[in-house]
Amino acid sequence: MRNPLQEQLLKAGLVNKAKAAQVVREQSKQRHGKAAAPPAGEQVDAQRLQAERAERDRQLSAERNAQARAHEQRAQIRQIVETHKVRREGEIAYRFRDGDSIRSVLVNISLRAQLASGTLVIVRHEQGYELLPRIAADKVRERDAGMIVLDHAPMDQAAVDHSALDHGEAAASGNVAADDEYYRQFPVPDDLVW
Repeated sequence: MRNPLQEQLLKAGLVNKAKAAQVVREQSKQRHGKAAAPPAGEQVDAQRLQAERAERDRQLSAERNAQARAHEQRAQIRQIVETHKVRREGEIAYRFRDGDSIRSVLVNISLRAQLASGTLVIVRHEQGYELLPRIAADKVRERDAGMIVLDHAPMDQAAVDHSALDHGEAAASGNVAADDEYYRQFPVPDDLVW
């Protein structure tokens, strides 16, 4: 069925048949091509929900990425310790503090001297402790400084690491210098035997 207006225009000769058919096709496309627009309130709610989902997905993705990086770092530390650990042997119990408790590892005289001089470092590994050379311990420290349990760094290296001190530790070292200055006024006798 045609529109009565179109038929009148055709009879009057103002429009040809092809032009009328084209107009009908365009109107049909417009009606069927586009769905009715949702009301503004529903559209706003839908956009808000979509934004909340996207934000939640971003947070979950960030958490997964952080967990993957942490797992990767633990695997790297485990590999470094396994490949560079020094074989422990000996009968001397070398005691050190780990948190609030005193732990010990059995070492010989040369390992004990290396620990005291700072060429060897004690690191936490799985359920126990391992000895690592300084170079490997520095690699572990880059990934997780909390794994280092005992490190007797030489004084010249401590001066290099002095820039890494935070303000609280710098203030504490300033207090130590003030204490030293105060106690200099009380000389210790040369013949004092402990």
